[in-house]
Amino acid sequence: MAVLRRTSGSSRPAAPDTGARVLLADTSPYGSRRLTVETDGVTTAAYLRDARDTVIGATWIANHQPAQAGMDLARLNAGLTPMMPAGRTRHPEGRAALDPGALEAVWFEEGDGAAVLEDGEPLCVIPAWSDMNRGIPGYTRDATAQSPFAFPLEEEIDEFAGRIERSRAFWEWCRTEGAWAQFQQSALGHLLNRLGPGGHYWHDVGRQFRGPGAAPGAAPVVSVSERPARPGRDFTVLSTLGMSRQRMPTVELYEDDVSTYARIELAVATTLPSRRAGSIFPWLAQYPWRSVTWFAPGDMVKWYHEPRTFPLNAPDAADPRWSGVLLLDDPGRLPGPQAPDLTGLTVGGDPVRWLWLVPITDEERRYAKAQGSNALVRRLRDEGRTWVVS
Repeated sequence: MAVLRRTSGSSRPAAPDTGARVLLADTSPYGSRRLTVETDGVTTAAYLRDARDTVIGATWIANHQPAQAGMDLARLNAGLTPMMPAGRTRHPEGRAALDPGALEAVWFEEGDGAAVLEDGEPLCVIPAWSDMNRGIPGYTRDATAQSPFAFPLEEEIDEFAGRIERSRAFWEWCRTEGAWAQFQQSALGHLLNRLGPGGHYWHDVGRQFRGPGAAPGAAPVVSVSERPARPGRDFTVLSTLGMSRQRMPTVELYEDDVSTYARIELAVATTLPSRRAGSIFPWLAQYPWRSVTWFAPGDMVKWYHEPRTFPLNAPDAADPRWSGVLLLDDPGRLPGPQAPDLTGLTVGGDPVRWLWLVPITDEERRYAKAQGSNALVRRLRDEGRTWVVS
């Protein structure tokens, strides 16, 4: 089992052969995180790992033998999960072994954290901000005071209990027959009102880019809707459909008002052939949940492959120009026709924000990293760069 301690000099905590037994193992619906509950008979702990099996977050859960008064340095130095000191646990004499059949994992909607329930009650939570490299553990029911190995769940139970129930309800809704059709009807109706009749529609375009642990049919399901040019608009709008069905990961680490930023769709305005331009979406639409991150206005995303394969480049260009995209919530900051207003759609009480794709060169991306995306927008505007891709 992985070591429940702060690590340094290595991204992968040591994992001695301790004979630990896995009581619970579960992979997030996005395939990008794995949760395990493990015991060696002396202690039990929970671990959150990424797709490379690196421990991201962890928390002590229980002692199963009488605890020492002070820190358990012997087990810590041996690379084992330390016992919680007697004064920091509800069960200083140790508690009975956990029953694997009583344990249940509940993933947060964002897929960046999870809770473990015992007989339906919260046992521990490993949220997105748990970070063992920074000495920040998860939260556990039987911890009574903060330690490097666990924080008391009781101190945050009001927030976590509600989040667990909302997450459980979200996943139950996703599994309900007709749930996708319900979301699809609402989103397509919104696009119809804002952009006019639809053209081609491509369903579940991001299958091949889901996380390595994702099961067939795993979330997020994302489609692409084409809204062809029409009188008064000489460009086609391609929009994703399904990214906003779930909140993006890690927003809470950077924004106090999560609701404003949590749900997005992506769009591109273009005169290029729709099938070619739209082929940028399968990779981008899965990116936040596959990489456990989020897209914010002004973000830049580098294309994952050679520039010549970038869909917004000319297919036969000897020297492909574009190598990534800039994401803008207000494309009107650049020259061009008036941008469609796509505001007004809400999902789960959160507003949905559309981010428009503007192709950029590698040099422009480096410039924005050094000077900021606002500086890049000003530069592109001064150069007359339009937000419509042609």
